[in-house]
Amino acid sequence: MSEKTGPSGAQWGVLLFGAALAAAATAIGYRALDDGGSANDAELAQAGPASIEELERRAGEAGDDPRPWQELAFARFDRGEFDKAAEAYRAAIAIDDGQAVLWSALGETLVMASKRDPLPRDALAAFRKAVALDANDPRGRYFLAVKRDLDGDHEGAITDWLALLAITPPGAPWEADLARTIEQVGKINGIDTSARLASVRETQQSLAPADPAASVFSAGNAIPGPDAGQIAAAGAIPPGEQRQMAEGMVASLEGKLASDPANIEGWIMLMRSRQVLGQPDRARKALNDALAANPQAATRLRNEAEVLGLR
Repeated sequence: MSEKTGPSGAQWGVLLFGAALAAAATAIGYRALDDGGSANDAELAQAGPASIEELERRAGEAGDDPRPWQELAFARFDRGEFDKAAEAYRAAIAIDDGQAVLWSALGETLVMASKRDPLPRDALAAFRKAVALDANDPRGRYFLAVKRDLDGDHEGAITDWLALLAITPPGAPWEADLARTIEQVGKINGIDTSARLASVRETQQSLAPADPAASVFSAGNAIPGPDAGQIAAAGAIPPGEQRQMAEGMVASLEGKLASDPANIEGWIMLMRSRQVLGQPDRARKALNDALAANPQAATRLRNEAEVLGLR
């Protein structure tokens, strides 16, 4: 197999989740800036994220906490240091091997680290482990379907992706890219997906709550897309710094909620943001803090958390 120089054909799909994560993190960052924050808030948010050296120090002192290793892995991934990111994910898994998100993140990192094989054996094993732990892990399920596509089973891959789309909440960060993958792989291989995509869209809508006040991803749906100027500004920032900026802005949102704990939409946005950033423990903490501060909204908060995959 020739060296992988860029995505093409079936290999195009392996980059999907990284792109979706970057777009979602950027949107969260802009929302935090625009949500009534002062210029000083923005400066603090941008100054807040730790350097690689600081993340390495924290990881070295992590003890039985996998999160510092996970955060170091994210930073390494965003810098394009995929081999080092994989090492950090493995260290996190050595501490806690029961989190599907760590396994699927390791798998994606191994895919990005590979120079020749679009889906290496150890990455495939990581995705299978993720799905064994959580049958609905979206990244694991996505890449296992990629495996079928690479093996020539394009119809099987499309069927699996459609099944994943059917349980994807409207507004999820990967929804649009997943639908686009289905359309493109179908077009490349002469498979008409339009009717099945329409049917899945109906299924998605039927699963959404009838009460608009309880709609899933309500806070996420309120995030406006960046305008052309913001996109240009974000594009000038190195990927690692984009990630750090987004994390700092989410931290700023968390700080605002400490002084305004009655802000239900803010808590939902914080839970979603932590999930998008691959921090399920912090998302669960946000849920618990929100429940403690707003017992009257417990039903809605738990419904939103369930849609986000928090248990």
